[in-house]
Order: sequence, then structure tokens, then C-alpha cells
Amino acid sequence: MLRRNLPRTAGLLAAVGLAVIGLTAAPSAQARADYRPGSAGLGDPYFPLLGNGGYRVSHYTLNLGYVPDTHQLAGTVFITARTTQDLSRFDLDLSGMTVDAVRVDSVPATFTRSGAELRITPRHGLPNGDAFVVAVRYHGSPQTITGSPIVFGADYGWQYTPDGAFVGDEPNAANTWFPSNDHPSDKATFTFRITVPSDRQVAANGDLLARRTQGGRTTFVWDETSPMATYLATIDIGKWDFRTGRTPGGIRETMAVDPDLAAQADAARIFDLSGEVTDFWAKEFGRYPFTSTGAIVDNVPNVGFSLETQTRPLYGFAAGPGTVSHELSHQWFGDSVSVRTWRHIWLNEGFATFAAWLWGEHTGGNSTYVSARNTYDRIPATSSFWNQSIADPQRDTMFSSAVYNRGGMTLAALRHRIGDPAFFTLLNQWTRQHRYGTATTAQFVALAERVSGENLGSFFNTWLWQKTKPASFDAG
Repeated sequence: MLRRNLPRTAGLLAAVGLAVIGLTAAPSAQARADYRPGSAGLGDPYFPLLGNGGYRVSHYTLNLGYVPDTHQLAGTVFITARTTQDLSRFDLDLSGMTVDAVRVDSVPATFTRSGAELRITPRHGLPNGDAFVVAVRYHGSPQTITGSPIVFGADYGWQYTPDGAFVGDEPNAANTWFPSNDHPSDKATFTFRITVPSDRQVAANGDLLARRTQGGRTTFVWDETSPMATYLATIDIGKWDFRTGRTPGGIRETMAVDPDLAAQADAARIFDLSGEVTDFWAKEFGRYPFTSTGAIVDNVPNVGFSLETQTRPLYGFAAGPGTVSHELSHQWFGDSVSVRTWRHIWLNEGFATFAAWLWGEHTGGNSTYVSARNTYDRIPATSSFWNQSIADPQRDTMFSSAVYNRGGMTLAALRHRIGDPAFFTLLNQWTRQHRYGTATTAQFVALAERVSGENLGSFFNTWLWQKTKPASFDAG
């Protein structure tokens, strides 16, 4: 079936301007004896084969075309990277899709497939510390991940919609539609050049640099200049209405909204709310870390989730204040400061839960202490909710209610214990010290003790590690 679609794919590639990628696989040369393959994974305890060893990526350029009627995605991804060892061979993560050709530094390279590993052998070994560019030309229909216990059986990744695609990848679906070093510990900048039929549009991360129409197709060029984890990358395709402007504080704002919602008050409400929330978080958590903010709001009732895609959270519905404040707080906690490995996910979701309570407090609702205390009181000690270490929640339960709500309770209890001056100093130092990088629970605990001047080992052990309900909300 894929081969029958190749003529149409070839035309699409020409429209994207990829005629230079007439690639063919070539025999591999012998590597020097001291060169060795990069590892086929970064050893994440939850996803051992996600990411790859031997190199670090600095930039992705995605030159892709998409035909909604046939669900065909095709094009070339250019990956700029630097070796961290003398490298004879390296892997990229890619699940499904058909790889047509690979080049390394413009020279044809051999490649093989094994599961989600694309194994590439360049003609010559790559010395430690050298920069290189790998180009992968490929095509196919991205496969939606379904039935995964990680997200409680919900579909995620590339999801087909009546007018295009809704693309939300957390935690491990980026490799279903583009080759990558698919782990949050290796962040890179991105350029997206996405060509679609001229009656469709593309919303992605960063800033829209260009929109060019020729021969019934339009190419959208988006650029994200801040480092981004692969799972936060998105190209959402549809019949969007775009709304642009600036937040009251002057941050550039862009929203793409489904026309089914654009005619309603929801569009203006979400645009204004996103601007207000972004500005408030910039005061509470430190300066906004990216060049623009906003939203992508699709009308996809079967999706049922939102995601903190960098610069522009993704909503499958008309979101309310709790959801918008949650996702926008992730721009600091999760996007700018990312988890070193997936076991530290409470640093994303617990912080965002706390932030939603903080937005409620800011807008006249309960304080974070009352919101957290009410949650604590509502859940009996016999509930399985408490039988989980949220500092190591395990892969299939990494998005459990406890990770979100016990994580939020931890921060509300910490705020109550050390007081507002120390607590908000802690959050600002955290986002400043780890901006555009990654971090761990141990680093947060150490910083909290340093800022507060207190020994907080017992406190964090009670809230993050023990698999029982704390004896009281003020325990530890």
C-alpha cells in the first residue's frame, strides 16, 4: 500500500524543495578499531531504549509534507548533532514509517531497522567532539499509540482528525512520526517546514516565520529557538483560525483555534486567559523562558487530554482556567526545566497541579493550603492513592492521580512550612538555575534545604517516598 502512494509522495517532496535528497544506501566502510557504536538507549529506568548514546543533538529541521486524504507523511529530517565518543555507528528512534535513504554529512550511509531503532553506519567513523548532520528521508502513515497502560488506555501521539492531525507525544510518541533522539535529557532547537494542501494550515512550536503557497500547497515555517524535548514538539494540521497579539505584559501570543470554536466566545476567552496566566506565572516563577505563548485549541471530543507543547499548549477541547493555568505553568516546570529521567515526573505534574491551585488563590478562590488540605482530607488512608512513591512512581503509573495531587500537596505543605519568601525564592532559583536544562528530585530537595536553611529530609521522605498517607497534613 505504501509503495502505491510513492508517486504522490514524490510530488509532495518536490513541493517542499527536497530534490537534493536523491539518496541511496551505500556499503559501509570499516570503522577504525577504537571507534565503537553508540548505545541503543540512554538507560532511562522506565524507557531503557528511549534516546541513544554517543551523540547529542543541537537542532532538528523537519522538512515534511502531509496529505490528509491519504494520511501520508513524507519528507526529510535533518539532525545536527555532536559526538560524545569516537562513533562507528549510532541509532535514532523511529517507530513504523518507511525509511528511503540516509546520509551522514551528505555521504550515503547504510542503515538497518530493529523495532523502534534506526541503526545508522556512516561511511567513515565520527571522531569524538565532531559535529555532524544526518539526513533521513522517509514516508508513511504515523501510527497512533492505543491501549497503553502508561496513559490509562487513552490514545496519544499522532491522532487523525477530520481535517488533519492532533499531535500530542508525551511520553514516548515523538518517534512515531519523526526520527529523533527521543528522550527529554537531550533537548534541541527545531525548525519545522511543513507543506499541506492550501485549504489546510499548520500550527507548531515557536514563531511562525513564513507561509508560502504554490501549486495548491502551502508551506508553513515555524521556528523554536529554545531547547525543547522531543515529546513537546507538535505539528497540528487543520483548518485553523489564527489569533495573534501580545499579552498585557508584552509577550508575543499566537493561538490556533478550530473554526467550530472560533465563532464562540471560547476563542477570545482562552486567548485572553492565556495571556493573563502567562504574565502572572512570569511574576511568580521568573521570566517567561520562550519567545511566544498561546494555545492550539482543537475540537476533538475523543482526545480528552491537553498537553504542554512548548510555547503553545495543546487542548482537545475548550479549556477552562484550571487546565490553562496547569498547562502554562509547565512552560517553566517541564518544558524549560525538564526531567532528567521519567521517574522524576512529579517535578512536572505536581508543580502544575500546585500552580492550578495557586491560580485559583490568585483569582479569589481557596488558598493553596486549603485546596491541598481539602484533597488530603477527602482521600481515606485506606485508598490505593497513598500506596505509591511519587518520587519513583513506576512507568505504567507515572501519570497517576497521586503523582499530580500528592505532588501538589507536597508543594503546598512545603510553602506552609518554610513560608512565602523562602518558597517563592526557591521556585525562582529553580527555574533560573535549570533553565533550558534538566533536573532531578534530589536537586530540588537540596535547593529547598539551601534556600530555607532547614533540614527537610524527613518532610520529603514523608511526602514523596513513603507509601502511606502522612499522619497529618503538616507531617514531616
